[in-house]
Amino acid sequence: MPKSKVFFTKTISPEALLDIYNALQIALPGRIAVKLHSGEDGNQNYVRPEFVRPIIDKVGGTVVECNTAYGDTAGGVRDHTESHLRLIEKHGWNKYFKVDLMDAEGPDLKVPVKNGIHLKENLLGKNIKNYDSMLVLSHFKGHPAGGYGGALKQISIGCASSKGKALIHSAGQSDDNIECWQVETPHDFFLESMVDAASTIIEMFGKNLAYINMMVNLSVDCDCSVLAEDPCMADIGILGSLDPVAIDQACMDLIEASDDPGRDHFMERVDSMNGKHTIEVAEAAGLGSRDYELIEV
Repeated sequence: MPKSKVFFTKTISPEALLDIYNALQIALPGRIAVKLHSGEDGNQNYVRPEFVRPIIDKVGGTVVECNTAYGDTAGGVRDHTESHLRLIEKHGWNKYFKVDLMDAEGPDLKVPVKNGIHLKENLLGKNIKNYDSMLVLSHFKGHPAGGYGGALKQISIGCASSKGKALIHSAGQSDDNIECWQVETPHDFFLESMVDAASTIIEMFGKNLAYINMMVNLSVDCDCSVLAEDPCMADIGILGSLDPVAIDQACMDLIEASDDPGRDHFMERVDSMNGKHTIEVAEAAGLGSRDYELIEV
């Protein structure tokens, strides 16, 4: 079986982002959802709309997001539609693009999880059914719960509605965004539930998916953090693939192979949350392959 192709450039620019997309040689059909992280209020590390504007303009896509499941603990504003939409405007996303907060109005779209480890269903922002394909633009970085955030997280937690996020965090035990944080469940169950959720997006869009990971602003914290730690490593580059497992594995390998003085700090966050388990389980579930060919563009 041929290795998955992962394209890579060390150049960090909007033009390089386009070069990586072009290297994928895919023409995403129909109505295109562009899934990205729009950044929490106060976060300094999220990728700005100006950086991704050329690629979104090229595909003619709509930026899509969903509400979070913070409850009342994290201090963010993205868990309520009204404040989330104000923040999207504050960050300038709707200045350049059509933006769709997919779960702004219920009911959620319930989709079955085939052969799920923990989840029997995934709850998605209902507007996702309006799209034929998806371009997944992920800011690769650390994460306080997942260990790291990349393509797999973007199509799992990222595409889930607020209730869907609660369901994933609690490994299927609660869809309430307050109660889910009180459920005691092994941490790996959360990581495995992300894989369950990701499988439904791959099932939904089939081959009409493309993934780009931007290895910039490499903080151990997610863009959902109000008070994120500053980046601990220098920027590495931009990667693209049609395989979400391969692209996340390639990013992890580039981090681990780096001689950057911040590498150990970054990997401490990944390893403390068993982050690589998500990639391993995703491969076992048939979502992609960790065996890849890195092709420099």
